[in-house]
Amino acid sequence: MSASDKSTIFISYSHIDEAWKNRLRPHLKLLENAGLDVVVWDDRSIDGGAQWYNEIKAAMDRAVAAICLISADYLASDFCHKEEIPYLLERRKRDGMVLLPILVRPCLWSAFKWLKDTQMIPRDGKSIAEDFKGSEDKVFLEVAEFISNLLNDPEALFTAWGLGKPRATQSRMMGGEDASLWREIFPPPHRPEPRWWLPAKDKIEISRLPVTGAELFGRRTELEMLDAAWASDETNVVSLVAWGGVGKSTLVNKWRESMEGDNYRGAQRVYAWSFYSQGTSERVSSADLFISEALKWFGDADPTAGSPWDKGERLARLVQKEKTLLLLDGLEPLQSPHAHERGKIKDPALLTLLTELARHNPGLCLISTRERVSDLAEFEATTVLHKDLEQISDEAGRALLRVGGVQGIDAELEQVTRDFGNYALAINLLAVYLHDITGHHVSHAAEIPDLDITEDEGKHPRRVIEALARRFGDTAEVELLRLLGFFDRPADKGSLRALRRAPVIHGLTDYIRKLTDAGWLRTIEKLRRYKLIAPQSNHRPDDLDAHPLVREHFKHQLKLAHPEAWKAGNYRLYEHLKRTVKMFPNTLKDMVPLYSAIVHGCEAGRHQEVLEEVYLRRIIRGKEFFSLKKIGSFGVDLAILTLFFKESNYNKPIQNISESAQGSVLGITSFCLQALGRTIDATQVALAALEICISHKNWEIAARGANNLSLLYLTTGDLNQALVYARRSTELAKFSGSNAEHVDSISTLAHVLHLAGSPTSEAMFIAAEKLQKEEKGPFSFLHSVRGFDYCDLLLSKSAYVEVKNRAGESLKIAALNNWLLDIGLDCLSLGRAYQFQTQHECTGDFSHAASYLNRAVDGLRQAEMLFYLPLGLLARAELYRVTDEFERAQTDLDEVLRIAKRGSMGLHEADCYLEYARLYLAQNKKEQARESWETAKGMIARMGYHRRDRDVVEIEEQLNATGK
Repeated sequence: MSASDKSTIFISYSHIDEAWKNRLRPHLKLLENAGLDVVVWDDRSIDGGAQWYNEIKAAMDRAVAAICLISADYLASDFCHKEEIPYLLERRKRDGMVLLPILVRPCLWSAFKWLKDTQMIPRDGKSIAEDFKGSEDKVFLEVAEFISNLLNDPEALFTAWGLGKPRATQSRMMGGEDASLWREIFPPPHRPEPRWWLPAKDKIEISRLPVTGAELFGRRTELEMLDAAWASDETNVVSLVAWGGVGKSTLVNKWRESMEGDNYRGAQRVYAWSFYSQGTSERVSSADLFISEALKWFGDADPTAGSPWDKGERLARLVQKEKTLLLLDGLEPLQSPHAHERGKIKDPALLTLLTELARHNPGLCLISTRERVSDLAEFEATTVLHKDLEQISDEAGRALLRVGGVQGIDAELEQVTRDFGNYALAINLLAVYLHDITGHHVSHAAEIPDLDITEDEGKHPRRVIEALARRFGDTAEVELLRLLGFFDRPADKGSLRALRRAPVIHGLTDYIRKLTDAGWLRTIEKLRRYKLIAPQSNHRPDDLDAHPLVREHFKHQLKLAHPEAWKAGNYRLYEHLKRTVKMFPNTLKDMVPLYSAIVHGCEAGRHQEVLEEVYLRRIIRGKEFFSLKKIGSFGVDLAILTLFFKESNYNKPIQNISESAQGSVLGITSFCLQALGRTIDATQVALAALEICISHKNWEIAARGANNLSLLYLTTGDLNQALVYARRSTELAKFSGSNAEHVDSISTLAHVLHLAGSPTSEAMFIAAEKLQKEEKGPFSFLHSVRGFDYCDLLLSKSAYVEVKNRAGESLKIAALNNWLLDIGLDCLSLGRAYQFQTQHECTGDFSHAASYLNRAVDGLRQAEMLFYLPLGLLARAELYRVTDEFERAQTDLDEVLRIAKRGSMGLHEADCYLEYARLYLAQNKKEQARESWETAKGMIARMGYHRRDRDVVEIEEQLNATGK
């Protein structure tokens, strides 16, 4: 049997105590000579660790027992304290490896918790040097006898000790008849009495967490941060963010294990899920399985019921009921990989869960991901803690370099870690770079040249990336990395094949074109060994991915050195993507290649062609506005539209598209900004669009633009300007000759007049509807936004029966055509009408109202119409107040206020404060009610929002009636 096949007795010591190690070693050597399958291992230069780290680690991995010779020098050794001891303690905890500390010289060993919790040899704080002078061998003989007993019969020892069957490592070690010796040196662990805060087994589900490595060097600060977050009443969500290979999942596992060892510190439930362990080879595209299983586990009555938003909200409420530790590992499959919506969570149920937990969470939600969750950005100043693990400690950097085989003393390795910005990617790549140099010594890092870029641009990682590129030279490896620079997402097989095909793109595929398929795969594997390409994905094995900085570096180099190759590659991808997707995709998922085609086409300088042939024809689809009305892709479309502006300045389109196209781009951009709640930005863009359209006498689009401007000014609370542009819209609509625009303009004017308190508004709605009947189409009455506005007026007159009829008919047609906004608004009208009916008829049955209002809020979310979402939330908050669900009413109102303040939506804000006042009155919170009422009253007076004058008076009467 070779030495590597035998059980190892590992001696950990300081070389200053080598004399003591030499006194112990012969006693252990006898065990080898006695024929036991054991080998004794020690390293004479353990303190520096410069030459033998890999061998030391391998020996620790094989060890069934480790003997630590404790002294002040041993405990002061950085290598022992920071790397060996934590790893040996981990082995003891995980595998049952025996750990025997021997106090060879007096020192302050009691300051170390791991030694206080482990029985020392000799006992009672005695040391060999001071208390066993002349009889040192007696202590070492006792150690050797103990290990001999452990090696012979572990089953008997464990039975005698009352622990049942030992684990595999212990089975090979803990034998012998003298169980008392085991008890003496290792007394049975203290088992605390059950406490109220210790979760029952059916309250813990952690089976889905991934298995991770045992090593976690240099993350003490992060572990302490997680401890503090759990103890804090202010931190609701912690987000650990870093690229692969940094140890996110290991950190989560190690912290959870520490929590488990401390009875989970008051957690009443613990639930864990990994989005990389769902038993499928397909890319995870939704959180459906997680949401369903979590709802079931947390006790939801029907995990299949409701919309995604409703499921996410229900799960959040269940998690919030008790102090819960929720661990979500590997969120990146459910985040958008595209630059225009980087980090956005695509699954609405998961998004709702996280945002609700960010708002309120008595426990903690800990997530790990490659991409920062952009949806949580608004909470980072308050309840969400974002930790970027790309920045690592000196100790972690030293450990990464050692694991990579880099030689050098501790101080040298830690200094190099600092020299490269403590950036995990830089250190990982540096280890690979140095390992290729004979001797693998860290001093060669000084040979890597500097780059004239800032640290924010990734200076330190890119220094190593460039050094590796120079080592490769003009090769297929560099060209493949340049190919990845074309993508802001994992590169799919088809797109890569399009770039590789003939003819050669000089400066990009000169060497790649010469590769066979086997050579292509060898090149990929080589770059994976160099850690420049990510490991193969279990979900999409043919995709190639790389750290964003790797992609950015080679993109920048290609654009600088070979600008024509950059344009040619982008044009090839543009042609490939627009050709391989169906002409008119019906879902956002199927539409993604077209959006990507636009990006590549613009990089190729084909803006006019891209705008006309792809965006306006295949995505917007003319007056149909398909992507916006039927998919609700306002955020994606807005990001794409930025490609047609100068430096994201929405007022100045680029000059290489026609003036007519500039008007279209400005108009659609304003609509997207409006939908996303960016009211002020939308207003400025709409003004620019109106000016261009009028100069080109494009009266139809000009009328539509003036109409939108009226609504924008209305929402901000500037009713005077809203009236100005509403009237201007009616004038422009007459010039256009479009009956549809005339209907819209008159309806908008009627709505503005209604909100301003004018009695003429109803007559104008009737006039608009008369024009509508002349239109050839499915509607003979006002519908969509105009129909909703008219229903709002009718409800102010308690005409709920007519509203039910109108909105019901409109909803049928909207659902048939999948008009997302119309569906949401029609459900909102119906919900309000049923609530009016229930209150008027005093039936007490609000079920129909609740159903429609929930559908309205969900529908407006799906339509991504942040501009209209507050209307749905306000109506639902009112229903919650009426049905005494005050907490849920508060949640909806809080969301309205956030949206309104962020988007400068004055009318919504005033309505929100009015409803706050009513809610506080319902809860007998008189001071808060008066404060909200006064805020609303002042806003309403300033804006001329006279429709709410009666509400102001009613609330004042209630306040006075209460004596406040």
